[in-house]
Amino acid sequence: MENCPFCNAKGRELTENEHAFVLLSDPRKVPGHALVIPKRHVEQPWELTQEERRDIFELADAMTQKLIAAKLGDGVDLRQNYRPFMQKGKLSVRHIHFHLVPRTQDDYIYQVSEKYDTELFASLDPSEAKEVTKLLK
Repeated sequence: MENCPFCNAKGRELTENEHAFVLLSDPRKVPGHALVIPKRHVEQPWELTQEERRDIFELADAMTQKLIAAKLGDGVDLRQNYRPFMQKGKLSVRHIHFHLVPRTQDDYIYQVSEKYDTELFASLDPSEAKEVTKLLK
């Protein structure tokens, strides 16, 4: 895609394999925040082929180990956001990608947002569990 920042990322790759590559996130949340991206322009997670999924997670595993070995974090959050409702821009790219975010106890992300997350969680109500289970089975 002509205007896709990930389709036009040649030369910024940290590593790659047949179907995916890794680059540093810009903007980033913490040092070492990386993205694992399929080489083929894919917008919806379910459009990924089995081979693309395999290669994405092989790179995610390898890069997680490198981030920890480089002491950029004691652990790594792996996440993928599918948000077609968001306007395209610097924080929303219509090319699926997986974030690798190095984490430590009480790190910057925890200090500015996650320490407040406990207020967002609610106990799973049995009737809700039953209804949602019916929808998803």
